[in-house]
Amino acid sequence: MAAMQHSPVTFQSRSPPSAAKSLSNKPLNLSFSGNFPSFRLTNKVAGKSRSGASSARMSATAAGSYATALADVAKSNGTLDTTAEDVEKIEKVLSDEQVLGFFCNPTIDIEKKRNVLDEIAKTSGIQPHTMNFLNILVDMKRIDLIKEIAKEFELVYNRLTDTELAVVSSVVKLESEHLAQIAKQVQKLTGAKNVRIKTAIDPSLVAGFTIRYGSGGSKLIDMSVKKQLEEIAAELELGNIQLV
Repeated sequence: MAAMQHSPVTFQSRSPPSAAKSLSNKPLNLSFSGNFPSFRLTNKVAGKSRSGASSARMSATAAGSYATALADVAKSNGTLDTTAEDVEKIEKVLSDEQVLGFFCNPTIDIEKKRNVLDEIAKTSGIQPHTMNFLNILVDMKRIDLIKEIAKEFELVYNRLTDTELAVVSSVVKLESEHLAQIAKQVQKLTGAKNVRIKTAIDPSLVAGFTIRYGSGGSKLIDMSVKKQLEEIAAELELGNIQLV
C-alpha cells in the first residue's frame, strides 16, 4: 500500500472562543470569533435509527462548511497558501490516534485541550486564525472531523487558486527537479494555473513512477516497470503469472 508523504511541492507560473451551545435540531448560526464570518450549519440530530450513510453525509456536509469558512477567512486576509500549510501540519499532528483521542475525549477539560493546542501552535508555527479555528472545533466537539475538513479544504483551495493536484507514486523518493518537471507536464496537460505535487512511496511499482491527477485522481500516467512487465506478460500470454 502506498505511503503518502507530507509537505507537497507547489509549482506556480488567543483569544479562545466562547463556549459553544449544545447542538439542536434547528439550524445554527455559527459565529467564528476573530475574523471568521458566520455561516449556517444544519445539524439534524435523529434518534438511534439514523443510518450510517445518513450520518456520513451529514459529516461530509459539516466538514465542507467548516473548510469553506476557513478558506473564506484565509482568502480575505491573503493567507490562503500559509493556511493550506497550517491545515497540513494539523492533519499530520492529529493523524496520531492518541493525540486525536485526547481532543475527542469528553471527560478531559476544555482548558487542558486549549493548552495543548497552544503548544502545538507554538511548535508548528500555526497562524492565529487557524488556531482560533481549531479552538472552535474543540468547543463544538467536531475535532473528529479534522481529516474530512482537511480534504475539503484542499478541494476549496485548489478551486480558488486554479490548482491541479497530482499524486506522484514511486519506489524511492524523487528529486525536487524531477517533481518540477512532472508538474510542468501536468500543467501542460490540464491548463491549470498551478500544479501541486504530493508524493507517495509504493514499492510494488518495482521502478519508475505513476502520476494521478484529475477529479478524484481519475487520470493516470503509468511510467512504472510493473506496468511494462505486465504488458510483456500479456503479450506472451503469461497473464496468470503473479508479478510481485
